[in-house]
Amino acid sequence: MLGRPALGYQDYEEVITEDILYIDKTGFIREWWEYGDKVTLITRPRRFGKTLNMSTVECFFSNQYAGRGDLFEGKDIWREEKYRQLQGTFPVIFLSFASVKTGDVKGIKTAVKQIISDVYSKHKDMMTSDVFDDNDRAYYNSINDNMSDGAAFMALNRLSGYMEKRFEKKAIILLDEYDTPMQESWIAGNWNETVEFFRNFFNATFKTNTHLFRSIITGITRISRESIFSDLNNLEVVTTTSDKYALYFGLSEGEVFAALDDKGLENEKQGVKKWYDGFTFGTHSDIYNPWSIVSFIGKNGTYDAYWSNTSGNGLVNSLIQKGNQAIKQTMEELLQGNSFVTEIDEQIVFSQLNGNANAVWSLLLATGYLKVEKMEQIGVRLKKVYTLRLTNMEVEIMFSDMVKGWFGGCAETDYNDFIKALLLGDKKAMNRYMNRVALATFSSFDTGNKPSEYAEPERFYHGFVLGLMVDLADRYSVTSNRESGFGRYDVMLEPLNEKDDAIILEFKVHDPDDEKTLDETVQKALEQIAEKQYSASLEAKGIAPARIRKYGFAFRGKECKIG
Repeated sequence: MLGRPALGYQDYEEVITEDILYIDKTGFIREWWEYGDKVTLITRPRRFGKTLNMSTVECFFSNQYAGRGDLFEGKDIWREEKYRQLQGTFPVIFLSFASVKTGDVKGIKTAVKQIISDVYSKHKDMMTSDVFDDNDRAYYNSINDNMSDGAAFMALNRLSGYMEKRFEKKAIILLDEYDTPMQESWIAGNWNETVEFFRNFFNATFKTNTHLFRSIITGITRISRESIFSDLNNLEVVTTTSDKYALYFGLSEGEVFAALDDKGLENEKQGVKKWYDGFTFGTHSDIYNPWSIVSFIGKNGTYDAYWSNTSGNGLVNSLIQKGNQAIKQTMEELLQGNSFVTEIDEQIVFSQLNGNANAVWSLLLATGYLKVEKMEQIGVRLKKVYTLRLTNMEVEIMFSDMVKGWFGGCAETDYNDFIKALLLGDKKAMNRYMNRVALATFSSFDTGNKPSEYAEPERFYHGFVLGLMVDLADRYSVTSNRESGFGRYDVMLEPLNEKDDAIILEFKVHDPDDEKTLDETVQKALEQIAEKQYSASLEAKGIAPARIRKYGFAFRGKECKIG
């Protein structure tokens, strides 16, 4: 038996002693030790075992776990004598920024100082040693929640120095979820000040720290070296496209199927593959999210979007909702089950996220929402081009729910009523409810960078198209910006059965130089549908002209007119 399936266990000692479902990943210790890199940054999506692996490394090396070889008996790492001799022999500093969930700079600094203070408290017993004098102890005791920024920068550097003095060995430093506070600060608009704080902290901890033996840093994203690691030239970066450590974060298909067999769920393998397979790390495919698998087994084989329903989607949601036309149209393709081709820069430059679609796709790949189907190197410079698609059904459900959430709250009823009015062809009701939806949700599609009066409606109505695609998926094939007749229509709803009419929507922003009223803008939209013969592709599929409804949408700020 592999242990009982239970969620929320991230402490290796607790997992082993409480007989929690555990699939042996201790081979990671051997591989990391053999590579010998001074500082290693490993990026993986949420819930892929980063914290548990870091706890495993701590339990193995930390002298606070000296004599606890029982935690590793029968495990992969315990097979060789030389590794058994290493267990419990190093001073280890382990801290996590996973709990820093505020974007406020003051709040971030306070939380980090509290975390550092807790680490000091954890190791305070060593200060009773005769190798320390009163000055050492006075400094040690000065590290608290109210320390200065400068003290916080140097705190781990000084702590590892004390450890080397006490134990005559340099320290191993483990930092988990390093990028959580920086993602939160970017969402809150406090990026620059936050990055300055962490740049100094990382420099003192990992670059100029002569008491550091080796270190592992984990996170979801690889923040660009220029942003935060500019002084750290001893950093080995392992991302989701790297082969290094590929099989130690997440579960292989063989491991998942063995667990299903063990729990009597062997008949669910294909369903589990459809719902939860799809992650690729380096050249290794068919990798599964542990959270989803443990949840599925724990719920006796009940399918649900377990991983995607956990916290941490705020940044992705914001980027897509506020994204430009190109981003939203690519999302349309993805939600229809298609792939797309793009360049990827795995260094996330947060300052580019609002205006650079490739930066957004790089982030979605790093966070696990996209998977690599193919990578090609083209041209003289062998530029890397990736074919990407949504990872699996669970992720598809997450994005569908995310889009629905854009029209939630006070706008949800009006949005649903608009959909009903659209299907019924009730233009009066369509106008009433669309104006309410626009008034309630326009600002949520705004980047905050003062978009033009033309760009702001565009962001809204392309988001609105995604909403139509999600909500009408059972009745319509919804497409946008495709060629038909002599031009490219804005939105086409092609019915999936003969009972429904086809619908063509054309959006226009009111131009006061050419149109006196919104009614004139609506008329221009309708004229364009007719002149460009947008209905041609529908008629070619045998849909009679009488079954094709055409609507012009005119926008002036948050005001909308439909005709």
